[in-house]
Amino acid sequence: MNVSELRAKDASQLNAELLELLKAQFSLRMQIATQQLSNTSQLGKVRKDIARVKTILREKAGAK
Repeated sequence: MNVSELRAKDASQLNAELLELLKAQFSLRMQIATQQLSNTSQLGKVRKDIARVKTILREKAGAK
């Protein structure tokens, strides 16, 4: 996920993206717990994407 793509979205789209990423993170955590996930680096990538989205949301909230 690219930061410039995130900055182009509005707050409602970012909230939807955040919800989708949180669901993906939960799914990955469950796969790790049941030993079904072979590539555990995916969890770190999703965590960083969540942080990016939250940062952009915070910036947009502060700009108003």
